[in-house]
Amino acid sequence: QVQLVESGGGLVQAGGSLRLSCAASRSTFSIIAIGWYRQAPGKERELVATISSGTTKYADSVKGRFTISGDNAANTVYLQMNSLKPEDTAVYFCHARGQFAGEAYEYSYWGQGTQVSVSS
Repeated sequence: QVQLVESGGGLVQAGGSLRLSCAASRSTFSIIAIGWYRQAPGKERELVATISSGTTKYADSVKGRFTISGDNAANTVYLQMNSLKPEDTAVYFCHARGQFAGEAYEYSYWGQGTQVSVSS
């Protein structure tokens, strides 16, 4: 099994920045795709950003403000969040899909979530 360890959440004023990190606990797990999702109170979980084979995708609401990047050697993904708005307030979840060394089966894992709160 793999644990996705998240960090970087917190409280920030509107216009500020935060950087979230998500690292897979086992080096034998090769990530195929990894990304960030968020869920605000009373709302459905939504895609924020993903990266796969060097290709990034973003939700329209965060384009130009958020940047996803990865460190392949460390099995780690980052989400740089700039120009934060109160509507960005949510629990942010890391999700990864990949394979263990020597195996063809693909596995899917979720992180525990980290709170991001943006005040006005």
